Amino acid sequence: MWRVKPLDAILATAEKKSLHRSLGAFQLTMLGVGAIIGTGIFVLTAEAAQKAGPGMIAAFIIAGFVCAVAALCYSEMSAMVPVSGSAYTYSYAVMGEMIAWMVGWALILEYAVAAGAVSVGWSGYVVGLIENAFSIDIPNALVLGPMDGGIVNLPAAGIALVVTALLVIGTRESAAVNAILVLVKVSALTLFCVLAIPVIKTENFIPFAPLGFAGVAAAAGSIFFAYVGFDAVSTAAEETKNPQRNMPIGLIGSLVICTIFYILVASGVIGTVGAQPVFDAAGNGLRPGSPEMTAACSTLAADHVVCSKEALAWTLRKIGWTQIGNLIGLAAGLALPSVILMMMFGQTRIFFVMSRDGLLPSGLSKIHPKFHTPHVITIITGVCVSAFAAFFPVGVLADISNSGTLFAFAMVAITVMVLRRTDPGRKRPFRTPAVWLVAPVAILGCTFLFFSLGHETKLMFLIWAAIGLVVYFLYGFRNSHMAKGIVEVPELSPDVPPDSVPPMPGPK
Repeated sequence: MWRVKPLDAILATAEKKSLHRSLGAFQLTMLGVGAIIGTGIFVLTAEAAQKAGPGMIAAFIIAGFVCAVAALCYSEMSAMVPVSGSAYTYSYAVMGEMIAWMVGWALILEYAVAAGAVSVGWSGYVVGLIENAFSIDIPNALVLGPMDGGIVNLPAAGIALVVTALLVIGTRESAAVNAILVLVKVSALTLFCVLAIPVIKTENFIPFAPLGFAGVAAAAGSIFFAYVGFDAVSTAAEETKNPQRNMPIGLIGSLVICTIFYILVASGVIGTVGAQPVFDAAGNGLRPGSPEMTAACSTLAADHVVCSKEALAWTLRKIGWTQIGNLIGLAAGLALPSVILMMMFGQTRIFFVMSRDGLLPSGLSKIHPKFHTPHVITIITGVCVSAFAAFFPVGVLADISNSGTLFAFAMVAITVMVLRRTDPGRKRPFRTPAVWLVAPVAILGCTFLFFSLGHETKLMFLIWAAIGLVVYFLYGFRNSHMAKGIVEVPELSPDVPPDSVPPMPGPK
């Protein structure tokens, strides 16, 4: 289980292709801004407010800093090993098969659950838009999960299934459509800031951290979700001009811009309508998604930002900009499905790479005879995402997704340090600056945010990890290509993955 897949074998496929280095610092920064801004700020502002109150501003800074140091480690590996598989592939080359399996298993948790979280967030905005635009009241039983006081979130489950269908038939976003959706997201947040910030009341910021630093840390662990997407910059290292200079500019620049954006949006929410947590009779902050929180929001008649499923649109309506609030809801409704699509696509890619290595059955990668897409695993993924979205709140899903992401990023930071020792002479188009300081800080930061998550989230991650180990020892340990002496395997095509992986001769 400690067998390592040789890095040269992994790189063999990458050497067969040549990507033109054309991206400069500005292009990388804009790529990062477009990838980062979206789900978290639209969806999780209310969750962060319940955990930290106005202190969610500090939580955004903490989460952004952890992302920055993790991104610098991630970039060295993505520039040196520019092949599919992300943290899973890096771990396989350095720390062995079992660790790689656990990282891949965590990434499956990250992508699938994150897609469910975005689906729930989309549902909140679209339902709010419909109710306000047409003055109707949709029964909570049909648009909220059991933990939020409903029965099933049909819109969230529905959008997940629609995206699944699009992936099965092979529909993809074009670069132009994606650019328009990025513009829609950024314009919506800019408009929110323009309207909300001028009417801020400073008294709404007091007390700044009503639940203390523990509340700020818990919020940081949750809204780490708002930054996931910076890896889009990291994975562009192979196409970057002068990566040693431009990669840190693109990474840190996009994270700084997004953090400032997030602080402005959070300040707008806090300063206009207030964002103090809801407390129980004993003065303790209620846990988002708990039955007590659901009951409290029912009593408040949702007249509090922490009870809103569409915090930004709700805030604008409360300060008199009803139609603009509806436009914010429309912008979220238009932009968020593309995020669901990319997360589900990423999920299937992780499955493909693990299947390619023999750790999962090759049958999962069967392709549709007409659409030439991996319909089996896409449908399985879509059904799971739809179930998550139907029955769980957005905050719970985001936290579970974060647990997998934080584990994977910590492993990447460890991988960078190990490889610096074991293979110092290997060509590195980008080198993490001050690696012996940055990498440990990234590990500590990811660990801190992981343990800041709720007890239920950490327990669920451990259960998921235990299930993963059982699956590995029952199947992957004996069936992996490394176990069979197969070292080099053809790279998967992003469009038409193989029906099965042909055997390749091992080393003589």
